[in-house]
Amino acid sequence: MGKKKDKGKKGKGIEKTTIKTEKKANKKFKKELVEKGEEDIEQLIAEYIEQDKNRLQTTEEITQPPTPRFNLSITPHPDADELFFFGGEYFNGNKTFVYNDLYVYKIKKDEWRLVKTPVTPPPRCSHQAVALSQGGGQLWVFGGEFASPTQSQFHHYKDLWVYHIAKKQWEKINAHGGPSSRSGHRMVATAKQLIVFGGFHDNIRNYKYFNDVYVFNLDTYVWTRVEPSGPHPSPRSGHQMAPLMGGSVLVYGGYSKEPVKRDVDKGTTHSDMFVLGIDQKKSDATKHTDRWKWTLVKQSGVKPSPRCGFSFAALPNNRAFLFGGVFDTAESEEELQGNFFNDVYQLDLEKGSWHDIHLKAKKGQDKKPARRKKGGADADKQMQVDDTPEIVQENLTDLTLTQSMTDAPVESEETVGSKVIHDDGVFTVSISGPSKSAAGTATCDSAETGDSFSPCPRMNAAVAVKHGILYLYGGMYEVGEKEIVLNDFYSLNLHKLEEWTTLIAADLSTLKWVESSDSEDNEEEGDDDDDDDDDDEEEDEEDEDEEDEVMETGACGGAKAAEAGDENS
Repeated sequence: MGKKKDKGKKGKGIEKTTIKTEKKANKKFKKELVEKGEEDIEQLIAEYIEQDKNRLQTTEEITQPPTPRFNLSITPHPDADELFFFGGEYFNGNKTFVYNDLYVYKIKKDEWRLVKTPVTPPPRCSHQAVALSQGGGQLWVFGGEFASPTQSQFHHYKDLWVYHIAKKQWEKINAHGGPSSRSGHRMVATAKQLIVFGGFHDNIRNYKYFNDVYVFNLDTYVWTRVEPSGPHPSPRSGHQMAPLMGGSVLVYGGYSKEPVKRDVDKGTTHSDMFVLGIDQKKSDATKHTDRWKWTLVKQSGVKPSPRCGFSFAALPNNRAFLFGGVFDTAESEEELQGNFFNDVYQLDLEKGSWHDIHLKAKKGQDKKPARRKKGGADADKQMQVDDTPEIVQENLTDLTLTQSMTDAPVESEETVGSKVIHDDGVFTVSISGPSKSAAGTATCDSAETGDSFSPCPRMNAAVAVKHGILYLYGGMYEVGEKEIVLNDFYSLNLHKLEEWTTLIAADLSTLKWVESSDSEDNEEEGDDDDDDDDDDEEEDEEDEDEEDEVMETGACGGAKAAEAGDENS
């Protein structure tokens, strides 16, 4: 009789090989971190948490506007004339900075407040935030990601936080059964519940996009995963969601990618639209069980061109507005060229009908619009003529490059009669006198479309609507290999639909793109190969003694991707 194969033993061998491969990759990765002088990402996050714990009391002080950033959240106060700015990221060409600061913008006073509390969510970007009136006002935050300074490590969150506005106090909600770690997802509030859809997770070695739906009950604090019927959206991140009347939500667009061959991925920019709502025929009101259903929406009107990284804000009257974004065209398998936008579209959420918005020049204005300089209401008298799109592009292309091998902050250009009012080691804000910078200083603060004024093209800007006014802050624009991160601030009256008003003008004269030296990366790899061989021998011996031991994968977190936030999130 022939000898039968032991399938169980074969499966165990595959598991052992997988564990060994993971161990080898983790060991090599930790060695690379040591060479870069960077801590493990879990340790980095723990240090941020400990720093906040050392803060003895809550403080709120008048401050300057946030530093340049993108993939942040802006959330209107549910009752007061305020906007909450939380988190975001900034990249200067050499280092990545991720924030967890909470700014409050007092609209009527044109005043910024910085709130610091002993307990705060760890730094993050590409998260989601919504505000509710209950409990004296609440700001809910879920998920997001954190990147190490060198972007060699990424961590995706799955935590849920609530900021009690009246108490000025953060609380972490320990509710089990919620969505897995992710960023680039979307979350909206409707009918006393939070609805989360989509997002992605990347641990460097592989990635995954989601199209799952979770509902968080704001009364019971319980997560529920729902399985809607009907034609569902494909997995994606960076899409947009809007609540509809009656408790339904609308999902539009997004981005995803899939591997086509080794080290080559194919990206897809989605432009389809769906509505997620309660299936009244299958729901049981007596048992309080809701059945959800997806419905594909047939769009009409003048639709936006394909894009991702656009900003999207919904109004209570079933309207929404879209601004900007980017569409990548492939120049080769490994190179993409981004085409950025600054156009505005209006969407009828009930009908799925699009309208392109042509902003009107303000009445009686026969010249280029003036704008308020950075510094708030006191700087209203300081005016400056806007640049044409051609000059903006030329200035961005000529943005100063600084060669650096250190982590030292980059010094700003000299300004006449300037005063430094904020310096966090990343970005220095200065106000007053005109700049003495040489020609070529980047001033991406505006562009003109027809006879009206608009912010320059960008992606991943943050937007919010309060009392019929659309507010837009920051974002990112690429020029070649340079990422121009903005901190300008604009408003648009959605009733009049006249040109944008500049609340804070972009001033990139103080920014420099830092190019790190790659000389350290050009070392011979022979020694590393020898070390790897030695490591293999050691691991073989360890495996013989630890055959049944299950090892965790390294804390590499998730890889940074453009699709994470309001982007390409």
